[in-house]
Amino acid sequence: MTSLSLSPDSLHECLRNRRPLHDWLDIWYWDCDAVGMCHLYKMRLSLVCIFCCFIPMGVTGQHQNTTLQSRPSVVTVGALFTLNSVIGRAASTAIQIAVEEVNADLSVLNGTRFDVVIGDTNCSGFVGTIEALQLIEKEVVALIGPQSSGIAHVISHVVNELQIPLVSFGATDPTLSALQYPFFVRSTQSDYFQMQAVADFVDNYGWREVIAIFVDDDYGRSGISVLGDALAKKRAKIAYKAALPVSATLSAINDLLVTINLMESRVYVVHVNPDSGLNVFRVAKSLGMMARGYAWIATDWLTSLLDSIEPVPADTMNTVQGVVSFRHHIPDTDRKKQFISRWSDLAKNKSVSSSLNTYGLYAYDSVWLVAHAINSFLNEGGVISYSDDPWLHDANGSTLHLAALRDFVEGRSLLGKVLGTNFTGLTGEVRFDSEKNLINPAYDIINIVGTGSRRVGFWSNYSSLSVTAPEALRQKPENTSSGNQKLNSVIWPGDTATQPRGWVFPNNGKPLRIGVPNRVSYKGFVGKAPGPEVAKGFCIDVFDAAVSLLPYAVPHQFILFGNGIDNPKYDELVHMVAEDKFDAVVGDITIVTNRTRIVDFTQPYVESGLVVVAPVKHINSSAWAFLKPFTVEMWLVTGSFFLFVGAVVWILEHRVNTEFRGTPRQQLVTVFWFSFSTMFFAQRENTTSTLGRLVLIIWLFVVLIINSSYTASLTSILTVQQLSSRIEGIDSLISSNEPIGIQTGSFARNYLIQELNIAESRIKTIEHPEEYTQALQLGPQGGGVAAIVDELPYVELFLTASKCKFKIVGPEFTKSGWGFAFQRDSPLAVDMSTAILTLSENGDLQRIHDKWLSQDGCSSSSTQEDEVDTNRLKLQSFWGLFLICGIACFIALTVFFARILCQFNKYGPDDDDDMERNDAIGRSSRWSSRSSCIRKIIEFVDRKESEVKSMSRSGRSDNQRKVSSDASEGEPSVS
Repeated sequence: MTSLSLSPDSLHECLRNRRPLHDWLDIWYWDCDAVGMCHLYKMRLSLVCIFCCFIPMGVTGQHQNTTLQSRPSVVTVGALFTLNSVIGRAASTAIQIAVEEVNADLSVLNGTRFDVVIGDTNCSGFVGTIEALQLIEKEVVALIGPQSSGIAHVISHVVNELQIPLVSFGATDPTLSALQYPFFVRSTQSDYFQMQAVADFVDNYGWREVIAIFVDDDYGRSGISVLGDALAKKRAKIAYKAALPVSATLSAINDLLVTINLMESRVYVVHVNPDSGLNVFRVAKSLGMMARGYAWIATDWLTSLLDSIEPVPADTMNTVQGVVSFRHHIPDTDRKKQFISRWSDLAKNKSVSSSLNTYGLYAYDSVWLVAHAINSFLNEGGVISYSDDPWLHDANGSTLHLAALRDFVEGRSLLGKVLGTNFTGLTGEVRFDSEKNLINPAYDIINIVGTGSRRVGFWSNYSSLSVTAPEALRQKPENTSSGNQKLNSVIWPGDTATQPRGWVFPNNGKPLRIGVPNRVSYKGFVGKAPGPEVAKGFCIDVFDAAVSLLPYAVPHQFILFGNGIDNPKYDELVHMVAEDKFDAVVGDITIVTNRTRIVDFTQPYVESGLVVVAPVKHINSSAWAFLKPFTVEMWLVTGSFFLFVGAVVWILEHRVNTEFRGTPRQQLVTVFWFSFSTMFFAQRENTTSTLGRLVLIIWLFVVLIINSSYTASLTSILTVQQLSSRIEGIDSLISSNEPIGIQTGSFARNYLIQELNIAESRIKTIEHPEEYTQALQLGPQGGGVAAIVDELPYVELFLTASKCKFKIVGPEFTKSGWGFAFQRDSPLAVDMSTAILTLSENGDLQRIHDKWLSQDGCSSSSTQEDEVDTNRLKLQSFWGLFLICGIACFIALTVFFARILCQFNKYGPDDDDDMERNDAIGRSSRWSSRSSCIRKIIEFVDRKESEVKSMSRSGRSDNQRKVSSDASEGEPSVS
């Protein structure tokens, strides 16, 4: 027995429009079939019809024009999607289950029955629009769906006018979030977040170009547009946008894939509809594009498709082996597990036509979202009522019945309740942010491998890529650093864990077009080859050596740029790369700021910088050159210390060493001889005292340091050169008004004019190194130049060729290098940089340099006066040594004189008689007495140590005899 769900609104519609009874029966049977609810039976249907026929017409009019003050017994919601589709089949069952649960839960609508009327869009924008209008004609309070972004765009304009909330669980087009569609509410995640996830995934593997394969509708175009913006933030880009028709045939797909397979990128992002998306991979597999070296990234359509098929056929799994896809992240909760279990039971009973996918879960939560919003709306006194729209009426005999489309009076209020709803559903927390997006967007990253799939990580707007579930990371402080961005290993197409490089050379038979400057000077760097080879030189050999280290072949051809008469302009050559006239430039290309804005450079293979070259001349050594190693202060202090140390040693040795005694003349000569002979360690006098030896050892160490430093400084000074101009560097060159020479085509011209503000009239371009020599020799007065400004590698060759007649003055005033230029975002630039570093580390780069360029050099960075000043030895460098020596001398003299005073007090002459005589003479003779005392001290000091000691022994003997005689005189005589 078939059950039916009767709606009062539909019944009144039947009576109002005088529709035949069989039409009314068909309508209710269709409603029942779509909703699947059982309340009334066919056997009662006739009674209801008879009862309805006797309802006074005034009652229907009252229902039509008055507002119900009490809570309605039924609320009707429309649902709109394609029933026979991957998303539709899961959503249909999920909506039916949700309606049953809502009506079974009396706490939600408090007894008001919740009915859903389903319309089938049949994968057609036109049919979908018609179905939407028919649902709205039934005076629904809200619409759930559609799954199509294109239909959502159209219907959004309708619901905006009639003020009916449109809650979509499948329309992911990011542009639907615009203010243009205020009544559109997305109950799933926007593709804006999914494309951010895809961009982060691409960036994680260092890929810089992808090819986007997408369905050419609102859903596909908008998603890929957002992907392009997201990749641009990562310094990556969409190299080519491959659009497929909505109903693309296998032939159209084949033609498109053949085209993109000839391109450089091997990273493909597939953003199509789930119902036809597998055809892309089937054709790709037949073309050999699912092999090693390819990377395929599919958006959530693929996981939705595979989740809907159980079990997945083996041929389908073989088609998508190695593909990485995304899936809406749904936290594993008990409620979700119970729902999946219930779904499985229905599947066993053949009650469902599809397995469950994430869109089915979002459809289920969408029903509950609308139910909660309606409940809140009714609880706050909201009234479901409609009014005629003055802009909708039939005119000129039209039979479209536009007047049947009426405005929901309090639709905006219900919209506010929808956006303000907050509950926990199967998909997690259902709550909207200020931009009407569901909070906490997150995705699982799925790798299709073997007979199933494996999750390699997660993405969320909170933590970006991770191997930890987003809900766990949200409990921790936010950390989106690159070191925290991790994924598990991925099995790529071709059943390999090796990451695809992501690009190859275009498979169109065209080698790389490499521009080479056709130089007329310094051809050792790069220039035209005389034989069948196009170009040769140091730069060419470095490029060939780097290419040989790459793990793949690089077909290329060199194309000379320049007329062979003048050096080419390098800025023009670099611009030709940016304009796609060349794929790369190989040569002595300086890496400067304005060039890096339009091309990508490799790692520098030569260090470079601008220097100033000026004339120099050798100078003859003067007769007094030997005095230059020391400054005047150093000479005076050194000479003084020679005499001072000699005097100190003489004092310490005079009393104990006969070699330091004699007549005053002999002793003076000894002091001078001993002092200066220590300079050559040739002193013939031996030191015998301990203090004298201590002082001499320290002094000889000082003399050794001074001699060594003097010799080194004198050697350096005798080999310096002298500038023949006033230019000492870039600063003096700027301050002068003299002409400056630069090489033709060099970036130095723009640098001097724009950066250093040097007048353009002062700059003279010079072509050949021979002209460099002539211009410098002539000088400013003879029509030449005061100095040359050029890059260091050129200058080193020039100085060697000119036999060091000129000199680098001042330091390098710019720091740069030479590199190979490639088009922006070319992956070859990165690989070539790695190869250049390898050449540098294994020594090959230096060997290539020695092959082409001379190793002899004569450049220097300072003037002769600067070198002399630098090499002259100053007192500041040696004051520590002199201080140590002086302290040693002071300590030795202190000890010596302390010892002398002790001996003098002990063994000096007796002054008692002298004092008695002085007292007798008087005060006038005291001064002479003091002089006599000092003289005695000097005489005591001048005595030999042995005499003092013998004098002390004789003094003790005399005292003993005197004591004995005094004793004998005092004894009484014996008669």
